[in-house]
Amino acid sequence: MLKADNITKSFDQTKILHGVSLSVEKGKICALIGPSGSGKTTLLKILAFLEQPDSGSVSIDDLTYQFPLPNSQKIQPPWPKVTVVFQQLFLWPHLTLLQNMTLPLTTRGLDNSPPRLKELMDLFAMNDFVYRYPNQASLGQRQRAALVRALLLEPEYLLLDEITSSLDIEQTAIILSQLKKLSGQGIGILTITHLLQFAHDAADKVIFMTSGEILEEGGANILTNPKHERLSQFLSVLKTVS
Repeated sequence: MLKADNITKSFDQTKILHGVSLSVEKGKICALIGPSGSGKTTLLKILAFLEQPDSGSVSIDDLTYQFPLPNSQKIQPPWPKVTVVFQQLFLWPHLTLLQNMTLPLTTRGLDNSPPRLKELMDLFAMNDFVYRYPNQASLGQRQRAALVRALLLEPEYLLLDEITSSLDIEQTAIILSQLKKLSGQGIGILTITHLLQFAHDAADKVIFMTSGEILEEGGANILTNPKHERLSQFLSVLKTVS
């Protein structure tokens, strides 16, 4: 299990996270929803050990880090066991999409053309554009490349930040089916999303976060029968603009 317990985080005296606790189980999909600026991406960075919280703990299976760390304690980043795909994608501009996807394999001395690569390229209909450079590709094409790059690492926990934000309905449905397949293979998935239908159809657990706090979590039924007034307001706004 990947777990955050009582996490706090501040930037420039502004508190971003207020005692946040959540868990991601292997073989389960968690959808993290909430308004912009609520601290969701910061939480993902902490779970991926790209940011350190001010206090609280992060656990990966049987390994727990308590923050703030003692001066002598070092963190061994849990990559690729925990792999994250951010909205910014972080693709190298001087490499083709194919080279970006296989670079982590190459740097680890692994086969950079495994059968899984062709399978994923076929699944996401990428064969016509993988030789393009990022500036020659659409945002949706770049998103697919970043997701495939992460999947090739065979993570045990996959963290996704709005990975469907620039994809059409068909590609979103493909990613939904792929995420379900991955969870069926035992991978724990935490995905930030603004798509309520995506969260409803994909998630075993839905977590609502706002102003650095988790106000409600449960099954997909919280999207149709919220208990907290703030979640009800949030859902009403999304339904109005969708």
